[in-house]
Amino acid sequence: MNIVGLHNDDRDGQDCQDYEALLQFLYMAPVGLVQLSADGTIQMLNPLSAQLLLPLCRDGELTNLFEGLAPVVPDLRQQCAAFDADQGQICDATRLFLHADHGSNGPQVLSLSMLKLGADRLMVVLSDITLQERRERQLRKTDAWLNAIMSNITDYALLSLDGQGRVEAWNDSIARVTGYDAGGIVGRGYDVFYPPESTTDAHQLDRLREADDNGWILDEGMRLRADGSRFWASIMIAPLPGRCADAPPCDDEPAYCMIIRDISDKQDISEGLRKATFSDYLTGLANRRAFFEAAELELMRRRKAARPVSLLMVDADHFKAVNDCHGHPAGDAVLRHLAATMKKACRQVDIVARIGGEEFAILLPSVALADALAVAERLRALVQREPASYEQASIAYAVSIGVATMGDGIEDLDQLIKRADQALYAAKRGGRNRVAAWQASGMVAGVTHGQ
Repeated sequence: MNIVGLHNDDRDGQDCQDYEALLQFLYMAPVGLVQLSADGTIQMLNPLSAQLLLPLCRDGELTNLFEGLAPVVPDLRQQCAAFDADQGQICDATRLFLHADHGSNGPQVLSLSMLKLGADRLMVVLSDITLQERRERQLRKTDAWLNAIMSNITDYALLSLDGQGRVEAWNDSIARVTGYDAGGIVGRGYDVFYPPESTTDAHQLDRLREADDNGWILDEGMRLRADGSRFWASIMIAPLPGRCADAPPCDDEPAYCMIIRDISDKQDISEGLRKATFSDYLTGLANRRAFFEAAELELMRRRKAARPVSLLMVDADHFKAVNDCHGHPAGDAVLRHLAATMKKACRQVDIVARIGGEEFAILLPSVALADALAVAERLRALVQREPASYEQASIAYAVSIGVATMGDGIEDLDQLIKRADQALYAAKRGGRNRVAAWQASGMVAGVTHGQ
């Protein structure tokens, strides 16, 4: 990466001193500063910005900021093009979630603000807010906990669970909130309140272990009544006083307190806030931020209870040709179609996210390589079999998919992503419309392809 400055050979006197002072400010500024032209070409950047942008430089060079940031903020160029004023703020504190460094605790998070200074002059301010993002995440959890115990305190169902999450005792409010009676609930796992497709046995135990570690856990979403109807609920689970996380009680001893609240009247507000923060604006899938947070949690669970975790990296083949031939609105329709197809091919517990322009990621908890390949092939075949449509026109396209599974030699999410990326590139080199996997030997091999 080149740090570009302006020559001061022709300057003298006060002008030279002012220029040297400006350069000193740029080099010592506590934030990254980048000056670029309207097309994204970098004209000048200070050392801190070069350091912050280094993870985006695959070949050691970054000459166009829009191209470099496309994997993490794909609509930045469009935002700039749509800004009509001669001067002003184009975006403020946009968060960029980069891959985690080896051995680090989660992704690096940058804040980006962009100013338009003239017709062909833009200024970007970058800062590392990784620690701030982690603190804010903890504050969100605390706020959620306070809301759970402070609002609608009279409208709740209370029950106790044993060490395996089975209902041990209940109160009469269970019938009012969920429609269950004692005979229908005691002795059953608390997953009885969850729609079948929304959880797994492993995730139920994960929540109990996380309650042990954190003192409580809050889970909000669609839940199930005894008659099969669904309602939006908040569930809080906390270990009973005197519990020790390192010494779980016997199965026949109450271990946890569980509170269920019907918050259907707050569903629209809750969902709106969640989508604004964690959903991709175009496809409705999880965004890059949500993907990293969910993936971090899943890998933390894996470290406590060894089980497979697989990752699919999915890329729409020749997507630029789709845009060039049919137009960008049609390209957006293709991405929305791909998002819907991925959700159709996956379980509800899988983490399906858009992490770049036409690049998507699917994290598969408790899924080993063979089953992950089956999911990837099912997705590839669905895309090939069911083309997208836009304005009554059918648009055929294909996807390439790279697959990797946590195993020996992988310690964090960044390494898993890199292996899945390498498998994805192998699928593309092999002719596209293919699924390829990272093999345990370290070699990438294509495993299947469409005709």
